[in-house]
Amino acid sequence: MSTGELLNIEPQELQFPYPCFCCHCLFFIIFFVCRIKKKVELRKQISCSLQLSNKTDNHVAFKVKTTNPKKYCVRPNTGIVLPRSTCDVIVTMQAQKEAPLDMQCKDKFLLQSVVASPGAAVKEITPEMFNKESGHNVEESKLRVVYVAPPRPPSPVREGSEEGSSPRASVSDNGNLNASEFTLASRAFVEQHEPQETSSEARALLSKLTEEKNSAVQQNNKLQQELELLRRAATKRHGGIPLLYVLLVGLVGIVLGYLMKKT
Repeated sequence: MSTGELLNIEPQELQFPYPCFCCHCLFFIIFFVCRIKKKVELRKQISCSLQLSNKTDNHVAFKVKTTNPKKYCVRPNTGIVLPRSTCDVIVTMQAQKEAPLDMQCKDKFLLQSVVASPGAAVKEITPEMFNKESGHNVEESKLRVVYVAPPRPPSPVREGSEEGSSPRASVSDNGNLNASEFTLASRAFVEQHEPQETSSEARALLSKLTEEKNSAVQQNNKLQQELELLRRAATKRHGGIPLLYVLLVGLVGIVLGYLMKKT
């Protein structure tokens, strides 16, 4: 919590959950999810909230600034916090095309607050109120942006385990997952984190690939049958006596017979 003379700010860090995975136990999840789910996960907005608490008996005006205004949307970015009351500010990070490689963010936020006149309204807030050079007593608090991992799914329980018995750990003593435990963990992770539209897209893609495979198998069988017919036809042509050869031999025999009779 950031404590000033005018406002308490909680939390002091803007935490945005980003899909990141442990490389030692989720290698295949990264391969599958990053191929199908990556676009959906990244191409959506992520929000977090700030709570501003007015510690004074005065109206306090505030203004939120950021080093990357195109990346974030702040609602409200200016406002009035009534005496001894609170105000929630929602900070939304716009959809990103790529995830940061090191999960580090250099973006910063600056929240400025100043005492406003009694009964002041939001429309009466002006940039001049937050200008220190004009002699206004402006209180400033700097907030940093942090990427955090989303909550982990619960450990899957093996089927057939006796009721009342404690669930077995999904990680073995040496810290590695066996095949069956890894399959269950992968399935639970995908079911929890994969959006409905991604699941439908994956099923449609799998169905299309299956149809293409069946079509290719049918075409291959058809080509093999045609090739076999061609081989049989070629064997018949080479194995028998050609008709033209028979005719030539007959013609020669007739000519010889005619000459012999004349002589």
